[in-house]
Amino acid sequence: MKKLKFIGTSENDLADFPLDAKRAAGFELWQIQIGARPSDFKPMPGVGAGAYEIRVHILGEWRVIYVAKFAEVVYVLHAFQKKTQKTRQEDIELAARRYKLIGGEP
Repeated sequence: MKKLKFIGTSENDLADFPLDAKRAAGFELWQIQIGARPSDFKPMPGVGAGAYEIRVHILGEWRVIYVAKFAEVVYVLHAFQKKTQKTRQEDIELAARRYKLIGGEP
């Protein structure tokens, strides 16, 4: 099973999700750790190669951007509440900056 590593404030941001949304996001991250796919996700090429967004639809819209392309680790780059139809550019840019911190190539 891959380790889970949180980058920046992503762990605290995920901890601030409502309990049911946090549980759902945690289950999805566990699925990724064991090599399975999350139930609702999409690629995030604007963040970097191999970056994906988990979509949680409980008590609002919640997102977790992660990278699982490395052999030993799943990196959680960003966790946030989505309040608009389109993901805010600020959220994409923050995840992209954190992606560079883990040695990812855009």
